[in-house]
Amino acid sequence: MRRGAGIIAAGALFAATTLAQRKDGVVQWGIQRRQPPPETYTRVRKRASTFEEIITNEEARGGYFATCRLGTPGQDLTLQLDTGSSDIWVPDPTAKVCSKSGTEGCALGTFNPDRSSTFKVVGQGDFDINYVDGSSSKGDYFTDAFQIGGATLQNMTMGLGVNTDIAYGLVGVGYALNEAIVGTTQSTASVYPNLPVNMVKEKLINTVAYSLWLNDLDSSSGNILFGGIDTQKYKGDLTRINILPTTQGLYTSFAVAMTSLIAVSPSGQDTLTSKAFPMPVVLDSGTTLSYLPTDLALQVWTEVGALYSPEFELAVLPCDMQNSEGYFSFGFGGPSGPQINVSMDELVLDLTSGRAPVFNTGPYKGMDACEFGIQNFSSAPYLLGDTFLRSAYVVYDLVNNQVGLAATDFNSTESNIVPFPSLSAHIPSATIAPDQSQATIRPSVTTPAYAASAGFTDSAGVNGSENAACGLPPALGAAQLSVVGLSMVFAMLGSGMFLL
Repeated sequence: MRRGAGIIAAGALFAATTLAQRKDGVVQWGIQRRQPPPETYTRVRKRASTFEEIITNEEARGGYFATCRLGTPGQDLTLQLDTGSSDIWVPDPTAKVCSKSGTEGCALGTFNPDRSSTFKVVGQGDFDINYVDGSSSKGDYFTDAFQIGGATLQNMTMGLGVNTDIAYGLVGVGYALNEAIVGTTQSTASVYPNLPVNMVKEKLINTVAYSLWLNDLDSSSGNILFGGIDTQKYKGDLTRINILPTTQGLYTSFAVAMTSLIAVSPSGQDTLTSKAFPMPVVLDSGTTLSYLPTDLALQVWTEVGALYSPEFELAVLPCDMQNSEGYFSFGFGGPSGPQINVSMDELVLDLTSGRAPVFNTGPYKGMDACEFGIQNFSSAPYLLGDTFLRSAYVVYDLVNNQVGLAATDFNSTESNIVPFPSLSAHIPSATIAPDQSQATIRPSVTTPAYAASAGFTDSAGVNGSENAACGLPPALGAAQLSVVGLSMVFAMLGSGMFLL
């Protein structure tokens, strides 16, 4: 998983062509999909206006990608959008991973500094980012022209991955304090204006803020809107909650207080509890799945009849569960805060882009197996990745240190863009969640009755009761799958502390 977020897994990537359209100061970016070789892995206008970028969804596994143009003359690269990291970095064509035998190498593009007349090294050997899975990218910091969604920044600071084992670059849009150079120097004095900050500095947008609409799992694209919100992309109220600082009082990631989780199905509902409540969760587009504390994840798995597979080191379930009428309601910022419902069709993902593996034992014998979108993790901060974010319209306000949340309006074709009017302005059309002080209250930990469990499986036409009848909850059963030639690599986020 990438620093600050992101995971690595089998799946498709996207190559893209820019179809920038400028209208009334708004720029929209169109992207096309392209399938990578099977060896490839991925697993994250003017002033007083906004910039909109259409980002492409790799349906089953990967993150969201967009085409950017670097240098003079411009070189096109397809980079992954990541709210959990803060640097833009691109692979150098001399990197060994880009000439790896038997693959397309860096199929999404590389940046050749020798072909840009405006390239300038500003930190030789200073770019150094390491990921929890052991992958890394090292090289130089440089400045050059960078174009995104029709907006051009002439002296954008970026990293050049000369020694990297990652075959594509990233556009990190998180807090500047999370930049790799800050971790390397252990000094906040090393901070430079990253993309959102630089867009304000260049007077392209009014404040360091953007909104994210990923749309549903079946959609090929969503968008990121710099400097504004789109009121036609969400339903109901848009509610502001506070971002959690670190114990040092610094803001480094989009961690918010998750305070409740309810399972709902035609057979009933259950309030799920955890000793970790209220828990810091990071809202991160660079992570494909969502990761909850183990005690809470086990309850979720039991509700839906998911089985832990030692072979894949994750929870799996029948692919037919995507038809379930059940859903999970995530609550934030205390009892009066926003709630986001996530349905099962957003939580059941293909394990591979090819033929589905099949359960060869147990209650699901003969059924196609899929990956479940909620997995477990042993320590905070926990992650709400794309399996959650597709159901939420999220506004990231890095000036007021707040996040706006609302239920997404899936497949909306309407648009009503409202810019932030000034640097200190709050999220337009949003109201503050009341009584956020109650988000620090630790609820009692209880065992759910699993009244919703039967409704999750029965409404999908799946019978997952065999393990439970034997006295073993389905979530604790060992799933055995019949799979040929599937390789998956997973990484977990390092622990961190946040003030609640």
